[in-house]
Amino acid sequence: MNLLPVAEALNRLLSRAKPIAASETLPLAEAEGRVLAVDLTAGLTQPPFNASAMDGYALRREDAPEPGAVLKVIGTSSAGHGFEGSVSQGEAVRIFTGAPVPPGADSVLLQEDAEKIEGGIRTNFPVRQGQHVRPRGQDFTEGEAVLSAGTVLDFSRLTVAAGMNRPDVEVLRRPLIAILATGDELLPPGSTPGPSQIIASNTFGIAALARKAGADVLDLGIVPDDKAKITEAIDTARDAKVDVIVTLGGASVGDHDLVQATLIEAGMQLDFWRIAMRPGKPLMVGSFGETHVLGLPGNPVSSLVCSLLFLEPLIRKLASLPPVQREATVEAAVTLRANDHRQDYIRAKLSKSAGHWLAEPFGKQDSSMMKVFAAADCLVIRPPHAPELPAGTPCPVMLLRPDLLA
Repeated sequence: MNLLPVAEALNRLLSRAKPIAASETLPLAEAEGRVLAVDLTAGLTQPPFNASAMDGYALRREDAPEPGAVLKVIGTSSAGHGFEGSVSQGEAVRIFTGAPVPPGADSVLLQEDAEKIEGGIRTNFPVRQGQHVRPRGQDFTEGEAVLSAGTVLDFSRLTVAAGMNRPDVEVLRRPLIAILATGDELLPPGSTPGPSQIIASNTFGIAALARKAGADVLDLGIVPDDKAKITEAIDTARDAKVDVIVTLGGASVGDHDLVQATLIEAGMQLDFWRIAMRPGKPLMVGSFGETHVLGLPGNPVSSLVCSLLFLEPLIRKLASLPPVQREATVEAAVTLRANDHRQDYIRAKLSKSAGHWLAEPFGKQDSSMMKVFAAADCLVIRPPHAPELPAGTPCPVMLLRPDLLA
């Protein structure tokens, strides 16, 4: 089987992914980052009354068209304690920000624009019609669709939802991702490895990335290289109606790589595997009906790079969330050698010099080196058959932390 180009592999994966339509109702306090399933309408009118935008005096504009008008102060209107009467000719009400403007009044004079006199005030500035009055319904009216279906609820949208008197919201269900690590050599963190054993690390990074992308995670644990045990774990995932099954390791076709064969025997339709990329060539993609299967390589860096390239976009599409913008162009800090037929993703550090961002690759790029990946800021992308790239030349990168260049 020929190696599949990265772009074609991603397109094939995403082309069959359908956004999840199922929804659930959540309290507003738990809805940050979720996607509205239906339009959200206002449960009341805001403001519910004509309200003062400033501290001052509520009055009739016709009583104070020019400076020097003398008005009798007949009461006070404060937030939560409106004046119960009305304003008539020659009268004013002391008013505070957010308080109801009394009937009869149509404007507010700033407190610093009035001079206190016995029993009332004298105006020092002319009053404009409606000045410093927030009219009823200026923000929204009851029944108005303020937030549309498909809106991602962030801090500003949660604020308006609360102001609309909506204590809960109907949002799209998050994708459920099952993660299955396989290998006789793997032990959980905290264990004491034997001579041929290592600590399993991939699950934690992949789970964190999946949750950040907008998914819930079902950890199926570590399963030995045993077809019966792998089949049992796959059945658990399918019984849980997960949207994506992610396997870690064992997706190739060596004597001890049982995952792909076991998945196919269990009914998985294999779409493709082996990608023209480095690291991450053994990536496998398949499906059980609507359930996606993503077989990631066992090497930690390969697994993480493939997750950024394939799992994150898949989750975002299933969750109806916009793609994460990781692509950027910086300058090569050193000369980059010509590339072969596989697309390279080279771990690099970013620095800024003379107003330019520079990417400098690490000297060691082995796909098992987690420390280098943790220290990296980006992946320098070297397309297949790319010629040598001199230092100082623009080059594409994938940011590991999308806001780094902000």
